[in-house]
Amino acid sequence: MSEPAVTEPTTGPITVFLVDDHGLFRAGVRAELERGAAGDPPIEVAGEAGSVDEAVAGIGHLKPEVVLLDVHMPDGGGAAVLARVRPVQPEVVFLALSVSDAAEDVIAVIRAGARGYVTKTISARELGDAVRRVRAGDAVFSPRLAGFVLDAFSDRPGAAPAVDPELDLLTRRERDVLRLLARGYAYKEIAGELFISVKTVETHVSSVLRKTQLSNRYELSRWASDRRLV
Repeated sequence: MSEPAVTEPTTGPITVFLVDDHGLFRAGVRAELERGAAGDPPIEVAGEAGSVDEAVAGIGHLKPEVVLLDVHMPDGGGAAVLARVRPVQPEVVFLALSVSDAAEDVIAVIRAGARGYVTKTISARELGDAVRRVRAGDAVFSPRLAGFVLDAFSDRPGAAPAVDPELDLLTRRERDVLRLLARGYAYKEIAGELFISVKTVETHVSSVLRKTQLSNRYELSRWASDRRLV
């Protein structure tokens, strides 16, 4: 009986597809990933998209190994991409890359099928390493985010709930604004972090105050801290 054929490991670059609704951010990620560091396995950005429909079409056509996926986009975000791609391309690995480090966002995208979740504060070197690790089969999370997943999928008493009903009062963008506000960011800094105008930040803060029936940012900070948003 002949010996079974041995498949040689792939030596080419890891192919990545970027999904984010901010073109400038995609350009920066592409440049950093493809630049890499001396001695690191190469990464090639095969394509990119700024919407759910573009992402689904591009991933289907290019068949990348790893998709770097924004969690929040105007037309549905990362969960919508996962729901449409995974049933037909189960071999594609998804790594969420988001400004949000809220427990409910992490849990939702992991339940939808992402292999890992890192925040946009990650360094270029760490991001490249995260891409290589998820491609190799590891689960990768930014610091403290792994605890959310362990709690959500654990049966142990005292595990944190996956969803806080009170947070359902807020939109995802309002949560993003609240999280940064509670960390002490000024309105201008929040606007820069989220790529929105200062006026839009003010509108979101007013909406959060109204929905939570709180009166100032200090009460909001305590409210956010109690719900582990900070």
